[in-house]
Amino acid sequence: MTPSFIIAIDGPAAAGKGTLSRLIAAEYGFHHLDTGLTYRAVAKALLDAGLPLDDEAVAEKTALELDLAGLDRSVLAQHHIGEAASKIAVMPAVRRALVEAQRRFSAKLPGTVLDGRDIGTVVCPAAPVKLFVTASPEVRARRRYDEIVSGGGKAVFDEIFADVKKRDERDMGRADSPLKPADDAHLLDTSEMSIEAAFRAARELIDAARKRI
Repeated sequence: MTPSFIIAIDGPAAAGKGTLSRLIAAEYGFHHLDTGLTYRAVAKALLDAGLPLDDEAVAEKTALELDLAGLDRSVLAQHHIGEAASKIAVMPAVRRALVEAQRRFSAKLPGTVLDGRDIGTVVCPAAPVKLFVTASPEVRARRRYDEIVSGGGKAVFDEIFADVKKRDERDMGRADSPLKPADDAHLLDTSEMSIEAAFRAARELIDAARKRI
């Protein structure tokens, strides 16, 4: 039986990897998983149950019971859930549990698109297509600011910029599965690139890889 065709997409927050991943999944009829939501879902479950965020055994048990079919982006995108998720995402036992769940998801046919921080390096290192989507911290902070304001919210650019840089340091500096491009990943810098241009570049790489298989 032909195995699942896996597309691994990594990169920092607000670089455009989520939008790009959804476009690619829709284009090829593949299943999509935003792996960041899996950490947020575990954090939300802990918060909802009034459980501590610093107990690795409790967090691991919650991660092992997580249903990937029930991830609601609109709910999980809330800021306080993201803050809680950052605390449990550094726990090795939680990461192991969720990586296994993500790998099981990646086997879905006919193909899958997984986006996150460690897909090409840890979760699916054998993926035939690996993309690392990035942009300058200033550009990513501006995108996040514009997104909040256009949605009717209030934001201070300097605070968002500081948060983006803090998140980058945390993601790149953690001992377990740090954010970094896989050695064979294709770099897409979207600082000066529209999402349409990034999609065209990604599609060329994917089409070429599919022909080789």
